[in-house]
Amino acid sequence: MPPIRSLLLGTCYLLLGCFAFGAKQPNIIIILADDLGYGDLSCYGQTAFPSPHLDRLASRGMRFTDAYSGSPVCAPSRSVLLTGQHAGQTWIRGNFRRGLDPAAVALREEDTTIAEILQNAGYNTAMIGKWGLGEAEGNGTAGLPRRQGFDYFWGYLNHWHAHNSWPTFIWRNEERVELRNAVPDEDHRGAGAATVKVDFIPRLTQDESVAFIEGQADAEEPFFLYVGLTPPHANNERKPMGLEVENEEAFADEPWPVAQQRWAELVQIVDRSVASVVDAVERIGETENTLILFSSDNGPHQEVGGNPAFFNSSGSLRGFKRSVYEGGIRVPTIAVWPAQIPAGVTSDLPWSFEDILPTLASAAGESGAIPGHVTGLDLTPAWRGEKQPAARERFLFWEFHERKYVQAARRGEWKAVRPNLDGPLELFHLPSDPGESRNLAAKHPELVAEFETFFTSARLENPNWIPGDRRTR
Repeated sequence: MPPIRSLLLGTCYLLLGCFAFGAKQPNIIIILADDLGYGDLSCYGQTAFPSPHLDRLASRGMRFTDAYSGSPVCAPSRSVLLTGQHAGQTWIRGNFRRGLDPAAVALREEDTTIAEILQNAGYNTAMIGKWGLGEAEGNGTAGLPRRQGFDYFWGYLNHWHAHNSWPTFIWRNEERVELRNAVPDEDHRGAGAATVKVDFIPRLTQDESVAFIEGQADAEEPFFLYVGLTPPHANNERKPMGLEVENEEAFADEPWPVAQQRWAELVQIVDRSVASVVDAVERIGETENTLILFSSDNGPHQEVGGNPAFFNSSGSLRGFKRSVYEGGIRVPTIAVWPAQIPAGVTSDLPWSFEDILPTLASAAGESGAIPGHVTGLDLTPAWRGEKQPAARERFLFWEFHERKYVQAARRGEWKAVRPNLDGPLELFHLPSDPGESRNLAAKHPELVAEFETFFTSARLENPNWIPGDRRTR
């Protein structure tokens, strides 16, 4: 082939590749709230208090009405998000295990995360905020963020430490950084209730996230930032009321109980944190080529002051945190990528956190790096506004081990729940009954049989997470 023709063909192939994946690999940001309910944002129907910045974010991209977390509690939900495997196959399937070592709730060397895929593709990667997938005992566990694809980490390693918004220390990589707070009852996990409150972690998480983004202004490589916000989670060690805010006066004029005034302010903290990240991306001139995904790890809590019913935090959905009914797992989710995702669009496509790894890997041009054991789908066609029928017809799966073992699955318009290990399935038609109040199992035995067949094959056995094992309760 003549040299000039060869050069022209090579240029054409390069341009086609750029057209397929954008002019360059996109920057990617995941912002994950903690215990934010489906109905807590005004763009999802909240009327008691606003969320202007998230509303604006939704107007710039795609708002999902049927997006699901990976689990009704924190650790397995985050494990699903990072590994692309649903709750019956990802390694971590609960927040804790009685009598077992921390490795039971830590990612392993053999687990592949979206951060590892993007790091291997040349991304600068950072995790800031709440981790919850591996502790620092011995500073060498496989579950540490920097052992799972992140170049930089700042934040909390375990859930109990993350309960306290004013802890005495925080982690930077594997270094313990002392703070100016005082926590007289602090335990070995870092949990407790502060009596001296100076360094407020939600504010510092926001500052760290902005600093990381601004540090990428002159970088030649794209970046991946995973922000684990802690609001509106409560400090469970501060009883009877553990909702902690910096500004006690924000909603003091409202005729609400103090706990609910604080809940509204915690949602506002989430909203402002998102605004700070979006503004930082704009300042470095990367708005068009940055994919921002916002969501929550599970539904709203009812712990030490939390009251999902007061603000209708689950919307019209049944249940809340720790439930596999819709209110525990369907979460507010927004995706923005001006170069690819249409603005101001609402999507009712059912999908869950298991789809995040393959979708983001594909957006970065790394589809070939997706592990074969991933259960999620690449949803980039749907996110770009195209129809993706296969995504609607597949099964989504959840299991939960605390208190008693329960299962749930969704396929298309139908949802099945097994509320007891050996009990019959409940069947709900979600478009006509989003509150899951009418069990239609007796009327549709053929659908029940399909879900039963799916349940028998959906999960992989895990020695740490055995259905009905009392150590998980």
